[in-house]
Amino acid sequence: MEQQHEPDVSRSRPLADHVHATKADIAARLRHIRRSHPEGPFSLAGLAERAGVSKRTLASVESADGANLTIETLVKVAHSLGIQRCAYFLDDEVFQQVNKELALLKELRESKAAGLALRTSHAQPVATTTDQVSRLLTGIIDAAAQARDSLHGVLPAGDEGRHTSGRQPPATM
Repeated sequence: MEQQHEPDVSRSRPLADHVHATKADIAARLRHIRRSHPEGPFSLAGLAERAGVSKRTLASVESADGANLTIETLVKVAHSLGIQRCAYFLDDEVFQQVNKELALLKELRESKAAGLALRTSHAQPVATTTDQVSRLLTGIIDAAAQARDSLHGVLPAGDEGRHTSGRQPPATM
């Protein structure tokens, strides 16, 4: 006599809960980056056009209950926003790290724009607090350390300080 196998509900329920929680995380992270990206905020339509995906797909992803997100869509959205680490949408540590990098980029862009405006208008320089300068320098030093650490092991021994083009490699997020 054949033995019938019942689906193991105790295993599938935690998996379904994990899938739902992951979709909710992706939805929240997509909404966050759309609203707080240094070049944003982006509407769903604007981001969809920029990423080359449909607005309906992005709306479905943001609902957290919608259709499954393909890896292709995830990669397109991330890259359209200048985010090279697609784990941004899946890993909390990467999410936090990239957001710090984007905040620093936004701060640098804003301070550069303010500096350019001052130079062109011949206005008196605005006093910058020591704390502001310290935060900017700390961010730059941290970004340089991360870049160095990410290159460690990539370049052959003794080549860390040399670049054949004489230019520094581009930073990635």
